[in-house]
Amino acid sequence: MERNRSDEKSRRKPSGAAVPRAELTEALYRAFFEEWAKRGFSALSLERVAARAGAGKAAIYRRFRSRLAFADAAISTLGLRIALPETEKPTLEEEVFALLLRARAVLRHPLARRILPDLHAEAARSEEMRAINDRVAAARREQAEALLDRAICRGELPEEVDRELALDLLVAPLYWRMVVRGVSPSREDLEMQSRAITAGLKAAVNEKVPPQ
Repeated sequence: MERNRSDEKSRRKPSGAAVPRAELTEALYRAFFEEWAKRGFSALSLERVAARAGAGKAAIYRRFRSRLAFADAAISTLGLRIALPETEKPTLEEEVFALLLRARAVLRHPLARRILPDLHAEAARSEEMRAINDRVAAARREQAEALLDRAICRGELPEEVDRELALDLLVAPLYWRMVVRGVSPSREDLEMQSRAITAGLKAAVNEKVPPQ
C-alpha cells in the first residue's frame, strides 16, 4: 500500500510544471494580450494575466522582471508583427498585394485591433514603450527591404528609390483604414490599394540636387 502511494506521488507533476515551459510561456503571452485588449496597458494586472493562463504569478517573474519586460518579450516574440509572405511573386504589384493580404489577416484579429492603438498611445507617454515599438517597427521594415531589393533587381524600381518613404507607403494606407477607421477592406479594395501603392513606390525617388 505504501509503495502504491509512493508510485502515485512520483507520477504527479509538480505545480507549475503541468504545462511544458514553452507551452506555458505561450499561454502567458496569450493571456497578456487578452488582458491588454480588455483593460489597456495602464490597467493591466500580472495577477490577472497569470490567473487567465492558469499559472501562478511566480511563473511570470521567473521569465520577466517587470510588466514592461513582459510586454517587450510578448510584442517581440508574437509580435503583432506583419511578416512578409515567404513566396516571392513575379511582379512588384503582386508582391505588394500578397503583403496586404497578410497584413489584413493580422489586423483583422480582434486583439490586434484593440491593442495597437493603445500601444501607440503608451509609446507617446513612455520612452521605454517607444523603444519597444521602434524595435518592432524596425524589424518589420527590415523584412520589407527585401521586397524593395527584389523590385530593384527586376528593374521595377530605380536604385534611387526613397526607401524610408517607400517602406511607409507599403502598409500605412491599410493600417490607417483598418486600425484608425475600423474598416476591413475587401479583396477588390486591396487590389486597388496594390495598384496605387505600386504607382506611389515608383514615384518615390530621391531627387538629387545638383551641386552649386
